[in-house]
Amino acid sequence: MSRVCELTGKGPMVGNNVSHAKNRTRRRFLPNLNDVTLQSETLGRGVKLRISAAALRSVDHRGGLDAYLAKAKDVELSDRAMKVKKEIAKAQAATA
Repeated sequence: MSRVCELTGKGPMVGNNVSHAKNRTRRRFLPNLNDVTLQSETLGRGVKLRISAAALRSVDHRGGLDAYLAKAKDVELSDRAMKVKKEIAKAQAATA
């Protein structure tokens, strides 16, 4: 399982551990990923995703999963998230 957020594309970064003596050793900064089930109002079901804590706050800020995916760039989304986005768009088109 890769350490990449399915909604934002946020992944590991690299940097240095710096000791008091200024010795530098390489290290990785991993994103704060959580397995969550987000509810889609349009689909009427939950969607399991592995997203960062920052993405979870963004989803809440935008008013839910449907609103977040509507504004999200397709390049940043994972394959699973793109599939859900297309399902939501199809369901919204059918009801309108």
